[in-house]
Amino acid sequence: MPKKASSKKAKKAEKTEEKAEKVKLSAEEFEKKVIELAKEGLTSEKIGEKLRKQGIHSKEYNKKISKILKEKNLYKNPDLKNIEEKLGRIDNHYARNKQDKKTLKSRERIQGKLRQLKNYFSRQSN
Repeated sequence: MPKKASSKKAKKAEKTEEKAEKVKLSAEEFEKKVIELAKEGLTSEKIGEKLRKQGIHSKEYNKKISKILKEKNLYKNPDLKNIEEKLGRIDNHYARNKQDKKTLKSRERIQGKLRQLKNYFSRQSN
């Protein structure tokens, strides 16, 4: 029994060591960091996760990451981005495996989803 208690304490101590100390940046530096991560191809959610791991929280700067990206015209809806990536993977697979008819069917289905989402978001922005 005592071994379990000590291992729990050790794990807890490791977690506290892993937590990054809060880093205080200026609002301009925060925006620059967000833009850099967006140019690497990360979505706003992934940017937020990465910044939180570094101890930087967007709430401290009173500005949402997605709003910063929209101002700089770098915002891309994560749903659209994920479906486009999935379609790209399916296209690559189909190019290598022409005999795979299930892939052809799923490719058509995903293209339909992508078309629907594009229509939805184009209507929403107007």
